[in-house]
Amino acid sequence: MRAVVQRVDGARVLVDGAVVGAIDGAGLLVLVGVTHGDGPEQVATIARKVAELRIMDDERSVLDVGGGVLVVSQFTLYGDTRKGRRPSWSAAAPGSVAEPLVADVVTALRARGLQVETGEFGAQMRVELAGDGPVTVLLEA
Repeated sequence: MRAVVQRVDGARVLVDGAVVGAIDGAGLLVLVGVTHGDGPEQVATIARKVAELRIMDDERSVLDVGGGVLVVSQFTLYGDTRKGRRPSWSAAAPGSVAEPLVADVVTALRARGLQVETGEFGAQMRVELAGDGPVTVLLEA
């Protein structure tokens, strides 16, 4: 499982022009990719790292500052571009595997007391964010 974590000052996801998930103010946009073999252990690791990662102001975590988290499923994090010009998506888990695991990440973050919003799995999404820093971190589990 991979997650690209961006520190933001607000972010939102639109599907067909309608907002489906949004956070205001200081928080994190988390793009989550799932690969074959991922399971509960990877979910727990990613959720813990996202919640406790000290990338907010004054080296605090999103949990410390009471910030929101916007989680967006992103299978393209497992795109392989080593050969040719067209990415291979074979390392990305199929939707039937990935969707429940991304939902489990959301559940695990909420269980830690975080306000979590989401995109819409499998939809064509427009992701808008106000980057803060910029600060972007890649997590792997």
